[in-house]
Amino acid sequence: MTVRIRLLAFAVSAALLSAPAMPTLAAEDEWLTTSSLIDPDAGHETFERYDHVNPDAPKGGTLNSAAFGTFDSFNPFIVRGNPAAGLNQFGGILWDTLMQQSVAEPSTSHPLIADAYKHPDDFSSATYRIDPNARWHDGEPITAEDVVWSFEMLKKISPMHNGYFANVTEAIALSEREVEFRFDQANNRELPHIMGDLPVLPKHWWEGTDANGNQRDVTQPTLEPPLGSGPYRIERFEPGSSIVWTRVEDYWAADLPVNVGRFNFDRRRYVYFQDDNAEFLAFQKGGIEDVRRELSTRRWSTAYDIPAIQAGDMIKREFVSSSIEAMQAFVPNMRLPRFQDRKVRKAITLAYNFEEQNRTHFFGLNERFGSYFEKSELAATGLPEGRELEILEEYRDQLPPELFTEEFTLPVFDDPRDERTYLREAVRLFDEAGWEIKGGRMVSKETGEQFRIEFLGASPTTEIIAGGLAANLRKIGIDATLRIIDASQYIQRYQNFDFEMTTGRFGQSMSPGNEQRDYWSSAAADTPGSRNVAGIKDPVVDALIDKIIFAADRDDLVAATRALDRVLLWNHYMIPQYYQPTLRYAYWNKFGIPDTQPDYVGVDIESWWIDQEKEAELARKYGG
Repeated sequence: MTVRIRLLAFAVSAALLSAPAMPTLAAEDEWLTTSSLIDPDAGHETFERYDHVNPDAPKGGTLNSAAFGTFDSFNPFIVRGNPAAGLNQFGGILWDTLMQQSVAEPSTSHPLIADAYKHPDDFSSATYRIDPNARWHDGEPITAEDVVWSFEMLKKISPMHNGYFANVTEAIALSEREVEFRFDQANNRELPHIMGDLPVLPKHWWEGTDANGNQRDVTQPTLEPPLGSGPYRIERFEPGSSIVWTRVEDYWAADLPVNVGRFNFDRRRYVYFQDDNAEFLAFQKGGIEDVRRELSTRRWSTAYDIPAIQAGDMIKREFVSSSIEAMQAFVPNMRLPRFQDRKVRKAITLAYNFEEQNRTHFFGLNERFGSYFEKSELAATGLPEGRELEILEEYRDQLPPELFTEEFTLPVFDDPRDERTYLREAVRLFDEAGWEIKGGRMVSKETGEQFRIEFLGASPTTEIIAGGLAANLRKIGIDATLRIIDASQYIQRYQNFDFEMTTGRFGQSMSPGNEQRDYWSSAAADTPGSRNVAGIKDPVVDALIDKIIFAADRDDLVAATRALDRVLLWNHYMIPQYYQPTLRYAYWNKFGIPDTQPDYVGVDIESWWIDQEKEAELARKYGG
């Protein structure tokens, strides 16, 4: 797992916890509270609080965290600039959304700015009702006008939101408290639900002037702390170096069910690092980073035999999540002609020896992805059958024939002789694609140009992740190199698709829908900032995305998603890597933690709190 996962967490954030299945059904004029794409009764049930939280959790203390790279903007909605830690494209801890996605249930949202919503039977629109208590940090009420302005601005300036809300034609303020979103299609069961993900921005602040009298511009980066509505506001910062958030004492939504027992830290301090090893050293000293998700299996296995662990002052703990594993893969840039041939991409896949990498670098603790919807009923398995087969039959002439007759498998290097077998097959595939080995170099039969791949990364761990594949590719004459650049440059190049091969991560939900367009659609392939990093332009993929979005029921959704999964796999658009079967965390023993954590997300740090006695004891022993 690469540093990019942390650098671009906003790109795979809250949108992926929701997305159609069987949403709450209701009479057209009936207001619903909880919104669910899976539980048809959720909208009629009373949500009091999350089961896992401690409703009496004390407030106070500071959560110290590390961030990677740099930041130069408090506007996370545009492609330009690097947004500060604490912000993402769904508002982060500064701006609330209409509803809050549940940390305990998939594809479920509870009231936040909106206290209820409704939709007609044909799902052609959705109306959200604003909580009369909803306020900005300056005390001004949040109005329907703010919601309309936010929708219009985000569609204009944010590639992600433009794709996510592509079928929403307009937002209309029906009154000061009600907003109707109108859609250009009916029977898209997801659309009413995902409107709850809209972050609401303060129109009066963005259209006002700053302390120097300059007109603010939501289309540009800014380092002026914006007016928010969420649980925290910016207290102080040093651009690119650190940022401190402070809890809003009079936060309007503090007592709403979604926030009971959560957001307990008085301050959240982020210190930026350019190197993962430097961050780990700082974590060991204490006072700079309190909680660390350990992504390195080598470090998890070998680097935590330290006095703080032995004394019980630092805890190592594994959590289990029932959510879908986010696909992590090598991503070839298919905007480059040499990666556009499926045979080439399959040949590169055959050169990746995961088993050796897992044994030599990961202590056998990682598992290989076999699906874009790993650990779920949405994953394609065996041969296509039933409704999935019916769907795929529509596109048989446009799909690899073996998709219908063979179970998809990735190469398994169980025997030393396997490497020679797979590399020989890779050479054969390159030959069929117009490449041949001459003088030890894989060259184009037409131009004589050598096939080259530059793996782009933002951390020395890139060498561990990509080094084995690059070495095997060199064995068949490919000029395979690694380039490591600084984090901010990496983010910009990734967002603008300026790479040959990199590692990407693609989160999913139990109810996929509109966000699939941003991941795989032809329209997103040429949109900087979209999540179609690979540049996929496939009419079959486009058609399958629509079948997912317009699925009539859960069975239809599962079948269409399995079909999409199978098509993505058999076209070898990416080379699947690996995942950690558990969430591995280390943290300084200064927290009160509920007895259980939510099974869905695995860890809800917002439900933790500072134990002042433990914190004082750590300060006595380690300083800080």
